[in-house]
Amino acid sequence: MEAVRSIGAFLVVLGVLVFVHELGHYLAARWRGVHVEAFSIGFGKPIAQWTDRLGTAWKLSWLPLGGYVKLHGQEQPTDVSVEERAAYLPGRTFHEKSVLSRAIVVAAGPIANFLLAMVLFAGLFMVVGRSQSVPVVKDVVAGGAAQLAGLRAGDRVQSIDGTAVVRFEDIRRIVAGAPDRVMEVLIERDGQSLPISVKIGAQETRNGRIGLLGVQGAASPPQRLGPVEAIQAGVSETWSVIVQTLQSFGQMLSGSRGTEDIGGPLRIAEMSGQVAQLGVASLIGFIALLSVNLGLINLFPIPVLDGGHLVFYALEAVRGRPLPARAQQAVFRAGAAVLATLFIFATWNDLTHLGLFRWVAGLAG
Repeated sequence: MEAVRSIGAFLVVLGVLVFVHELGHYLAARWRGVHVEAFSIGFGKPIAQWTDRLGTAWKLSWLPLGGYVKLHGQEQPTDVSVEERAAYLPGRTFHEKSVLSRAIVVAAGPIANFLLAMVLFAGLFMVVGRSQSVPVVKDVVAGGAAQLAGLRAGDRVQSIDGTAVVRFEDIRRIVAGAPDRVMEVLIERDGQSLPISVKIGAQETRNGRIGLLGVQGAASPPQRLGPVEAIQAGVSETWSVIVQTLQSFGQMLSGSRGTEDIGGPLRIAEMSGQVAQLGVASLIGFIALLSVNLGLINLFPIPVLDGGHLVFYALEAVRGRPLPARAQQAVFRAGAAVLATLFIFATWNDLTHLGLFRWVAGLAG
């Protein structure tokens, strides 16, 4: 039953994310006058298919690991046969649109993911509520970095090394990437601001070495927000997730954080089942988090991804003409190799996390 729940939740999560992402491309293409030939959820042979009055084939395919929108004339005319060029619809092909129009169509997918996250967060804050955590120290850990530096219960943290602290979670986020560093913590005590130098503690985890301040915060009960407040909070939460994700990625590149958290479909399926067990609200929040991550990943400047296409369009706008076809093909091959490597690495992490290699080692004695 756990496996069935995980698979079912995974299909729901991935289906929503892929549909919204591709819907962004689809709506932008319609707006910019590009004909959409196909809209598919999944890859491979279609399980179900129908064609609308505009000539777009809507498909549900058997391999649910993504999706695509096929734009009319997306390929260059030199890459297709004479018969295919003759079948082009005048004024409705993708390649003949301006650089701006093509960039809008490509960028619309990640933007749709960010908008989905904002809407889902806002809906949760209206229906379930939002915990308004404040950066006030409830207690300090004995022998921890905060106690050694002189922080006390009741101190309100205003900033750390110049970075403003709004919620208690900001303290953890800022400190986690700075193990053993000396940081300037600005606190409010008895109505006065007081700077304190703190040597951040450290702890070894499976994700590498992380920083610890050694303070505890008070949990506040969730409060439902009104529509306007919820929308503002949804935008703020989405931005916070974007910043945290980019910071984590930067820490991985710098080597201050391990890469064990990089996961693929297997990890998402496992987490989907676990989150679904906690309830619908938790599953919606999980979808919002993944939607932000999907939008960010697609904006990375890697050829094949949306971000890679946007880089090509930016170069075309500067040069006044596209890059040579041979150069584009070489770069796209390199991008495909990078993505394949990342997929293999993520799958290896997933299998390690699931204990497959420990199980095989046990069988081998």
